[in-house]
Formats: sequence, structure tokens, C-alpha cells
Amino acid sequence: MYNRKQLQALLIPLIIEQLLNVLVGMADVLMVATLGEDAVAGVSLITSINTLILQVLFALSAGGTVVCAQFLGGKKQKDACRSGGQMFLITVFAMIVISLICILGDRAMLYAIFGQIEETVMDNAAIYMRLTAMSFPFLAIFQSGSAMFRAQGDTRKSMQISFIMNVINICGNAICIFGLHMGVEGVGIPTLVSRIVAAVSVLFLLQRKNNILRIPSFSYFLPNGGMIKRILAIGIPNSVESGIFEFGKVILQSLVSTLGTTSIAAFAVASNLVTYLYLPGNALGAGMLTIVGQCYGAGEYEQARYYAKKLVTYNYIMLIFLCAILIGGASFWVSCYQLSAPAAELARGLLISHCFAMTLWPIAFLYPYYFRAIGRASLTMVVAILTMWICRVGLAYVFIKIFHMNVLGIWYAMYVDWGVRVIVYLIALWREKKVGLQKPLPDSRGN
Repeated sequence: MYNRKQLQALLIPLIIEQLLNVLVGMADVLMVATLGEDAVAGVSLITSINTLILQVLFALSAGGTVVCAQFLGGKKQKDACRSGGQMFLITVFAMIVISLICILGDRAMLYAIFGQIEETVMDNAAIYMRLTAMSFPFLAIFQSGSAMFRAQGDTRKSMQISFIMNVINICGNAICIFGLHMGVEGVGIPTLVSRIVAAVSVLFLLQRKNNILRIPSFSYFLPNGGMIKRILAIGIPNSVESGIFEFGKVILQSLVSTLGTTSIAAFAVASNLVTYLYLPGNALGAGMLTIVGQCYGAGEYEQARYYAKKLVTYNYIMLIFLCAILIGGASFWVSCYQLSAPAAELARGLLISHCFAMTLWPIAFLYPYYFRAIGRASLTMVVAILTMWICRVGLAYVFIKIFHMNVLGIWYAMYVDWGVRVIVYLIALWREKKVGLQKPLPDSRGN
């Protein structure tokens, strides 16, 4: 169903978009670093919470992507458009609720999650939390529109909007921090403005009549029980998986916060740098939802397996290159963040160990996209919850509290988590190939 040129046209914009997102995150941290380690620590704490929330959003929109792609593969364009409208309804409503909770209960939530942290860190965290929470509904609009473009194989439009959004964000950061001396507010306000612009842009582009998927009337946003049920059948397990998984990471961030500001800053910098390693995998995973979803909707089950394996292979090739760059220049990359000497040394150790552990990542985290695209999101949910809480969280507390390891112990527990996932998914792939795939679910009318 896809030749090399079509794959490149689909995947390259996704990789560029992921790179843009990582660059703006790195730019935020670099600019905040000029405000001191208290600001870096405050922003990093909220980043861990925001990542949890945004993963829930991405998971819900992924359910919409899969359903839209399956309908398109089955030549049901109108149903694909209707499912897109229902995806907007679900994601925007969810983000409005979450946004209100974060804005109204900012400090109470932070104290409940992180305990008694330094007051200056808390002040910065509360400011950044309120500003970013205001942007969640607009990000939901952008993400849902981008999901519709990806489902039809058009990844260039979301890349273009992401580019504009990130330029606004970075330029806004520079103006607010260095020109207006606004502190942490100088990072949060440009984020809000850029996401508002992205939301308006995606709605404008989505209405063009040459789009395969578009929302031709307001009626497509009205609740449709059958469509919502089908999207949530993938989106809810995916959201639960992402939400609990990211909440586990927040718990681990809370554990990091008990080790002092040096560990918080080192962990934040290393975590920011290794996001480059996840970049190709996240992009290929988004592409896999479209490719496997369309193959599955068309009944081309062998092609669905073939393309999944092909994308995992691509991920390994890219990782070899990226890990070599990060390991070879570890000292330089860490020095860009202006850390103290102890924090910089700790960050280098975290970065290098993470690069070697990435040999496990593609199988552990790309194949779940395959299972979601064929409607087996419940499998990935169960695996993620068990490995996160038993391996990653449980072993992290053992390593830190019992064996008194430094912050590296948290990532050692994470590597064990990855290894278990690899074993489980390889077994699931073998069983799925032996038993065979089932036909896709019918649409809301039973066709």
C-alpha cells in the first residue's frame, strides 16, 4: 500500500515536527537556566506534570487517528470525517476540565505531589503551571486537527503549523526573558500565545475543500454514541496507559526532589537531552498509527505486520547515529546548561547510561503503536501499568531508599522496565502472528 516515496512523504515531516518540539523544549530549559537552578527545578517539576496531561491528550487523539485511518482504509470517507469531529469533541472537553483543575488547585496539587520543596522552587512551579494549563484547550484543538491530517497521510500541514508555533514560542521566550526580564512568566506566556495561534491555524487549514478529511459542518461535533465509543475503545486504554505511566514518572520526579536541587537540576538536563533519542521513535510511532491503521482497515494484515517491522528497523538505524553524537559530545551538551560542577558530572553519567540502554527502546515502545492500530490497546495498557509500577517505581524506591544509590538508580529501574516490555511484546507478536488478526470493527451503523 506504500512505496518508499510515500513512506518518506509521511514520515519525514513527522520527524521534523518532533525535532521542532524537542528544540523548543530545549530552548525553554536553556533560557530558564539563565534564571538560576531554582527556576530550572521549578519548571522541570511542572514539565513532568504537563507531560502526564499531554500524554493523555495525545492518547485520546491517537484513538481518533486510528479510527479515521481504519475508515479511510475501508473507503468510508464520510465516517472518517465524522470520527474526526468526535475526536475534537472528546479532546477539547477533557482538556478544559483538566485546565480548570490545574489553575484552581495549583499549589495544593504541587504540595500533594512533591511535598515540602524549597519555597522559591514552589513559586516558579506555580507560575509556570497556571500559564501552561491555560493553553491545554488550544493544544487539544491543534492536536486533534493534526491527528486528522496524519490519518489521511498529510503530515506536512501539522509540521508547518508546529514550525510557526515553535518560532513564536522561542522568539517570545527570548523577548520576555532577556528583553522584558519577566522570569518564569517569560517562558509560560509565549507557550500560551503560540498554542492559541496553532489552534486557529489548524482549524483554518482543516476547512479547505481539497482535504480528504475535513469538518464540513458544525453537526459533526454533535455527540455520536457509536463513533465516541469506537474512539474511546482505543483512546481510553491508551489514555489510562499514558496517564498512569506518566503519573509514575511524576512519582519518580518526586523521589528525585528528595535528593536535593543538584539532583533535580541534573535529572532535568539529562531528561531534556535524551528527548532527542525518543524523537525518531515518536515520529515513527505516529506514522505507524496511520500506516498500520489503513492497512488493517483495508484487510491487508500481512502488510500491517511488514510495515511495523520496517519502521522498527528505521528506528534502530537512527538511534545508532543519535547515540553516537550524544555520547561523543556529552560534556559539551551538558555544559550548555550552565550547571554547577557536581550537577554537570551527574548529568553526564545519566546521559551516557541512557544512550546504551536505548537498544531496548524501539521494541519496547514502537510495537505498542502497532497493537493500538489493530485495536489491541488494552494489551499495551496492562503491560505499561504493570511494568511501570512493579519495575520502574518499585525498583527505583528499592535502589534509592534501601541501597542508597544516587539519581542513577531511578534510570536503572527504568531500564529493567524496558527489558520486561521487550520480552512481553515479542511474545505477543509471535502469538498474534500464529493466531492471525481479526477483521476491524464495523462503523456506528454496523457496516
